[in-house]
Amino acid sequence: MLIESTNLKEIAKSISNHVNNKAALISIAEHSEIVLSDLVEELNNAGIKFMGGIFPKVIHGKNILEKGLVINTLDNLDSIFLIKNISTGDYEIPDIEFKNSEEYSLFTYVDGLTSNISNYLSELYIKYGMNTNYLGGGAGSLTLEQKPCVFTSEGVFQDAAVIAFLKMSSKIGVRHGWNKIGGPFIVTKAEGNVIKEINWKNPFEVYKEVVEEHSGKKFTDTNFFDIAKGYPFGILKEDAECVVRDPLMLNDANEMVCVGELEDNMLVDILNGDKNSLIEAAQKATEDSLRQASAPKKAIIIDCISRILFLEDDFDLELNAITSTIKNKFPEVSIGGALTLGEISSYGEGFLEFYNKTTVVGLFE
Repeated sequence: MLIESTNLKEIAKSISNHVNNKAALISIAEHSEIVLSDLVEELNNAGIKFMGGIFPKVIHGKNILEKGLVINTLDNLDSIFLIKNISTGDYEIPDIEFKNSEEYSLFTYVDGLTSNISNYLSELYIKYGMNTNYLGGGAGSLTLEQKPCVFTSEGVFQDAAVIAFLKMSSKIGVRHGWNKIGGPFIVTKAEGNVIKEINWKNPFEVYKEVVEEHSGKKFTDTNFFDIAKGYPFGILKEDAECVVRDPLMLNDANEMVCVGELEDNMLVDILNGDKNSLIEAAQKATEDSLRQASAPKKAIIIDCISRILFLEDDFDLELNAITSTIKNKFPEVSIGGALTLGEISSYGEGFLEFYNKTTVVGLFE
């Protein structure tokens, strides 16, 4: 459901009527003209269970919106948790009692501009392993200014994550469509989400040489992101599509600041894609999830904001490829989601990952 009202009482009433005493997953576009702390108070007064995040844009059906709230019902909710202090690791992941007869899905929104997100996901996986599927995304603003962006009944937080445990199955497809143009290179020094050295050299010098030759463009003091949005890094994985890391900016030392962490001695490629490869990947991710599904109730799309920055007007073709593929097989399935600062998913037998520039399609049954 899409809510475009800015009246908090109307919003709370609409959510209450939509979820019918169940819980709500609330995805809010960052330019919505509401005070989030006041909304939390209104939802609490109405007795609604909820969790959510703020994102650059949200998805409702075939539409991308800069304002509005997209509401998904969290069916068969087990519990909702708030995890604080992601950057310091000063938190505990709560226990869950899994029953062999049940299927589980974990949905999480995390502050996409905090550090140690990969460590947070590792802790989730250590705690819960393959007892559940995982899906979610990084919340935050396209300004890249870190501020409170995830919320539950306890309030609105930054450097935090919110988790919903559902007693229901989910079928997930994950693809990105970026292809190698250079590498592999060794990340000889990294600190959190900052690449400090590649092949024992300044990382930008290595990156610049490859990208300028391939693109035919020259980096200046002002155009780093305009070029870099088409040239992410790919962390090499055995028997799987590489995990993409999105270079956001250079710091004062010409070191490369990315969305998501990297580690010393990782092997990375430099990637590039085009309209066709990205749209094809999004459709394949959708087909991957559909092949596993039998009777989905809802589709939640987690797609990277940098894909729309790269594709621009052609992003409508990507979203249409996703939505039409779903509707062709399951016409009644509701479709919602967000354009995120990083994507979260488990896929197949693989480890839980924090992705960039990637499309994740989750079908919930």
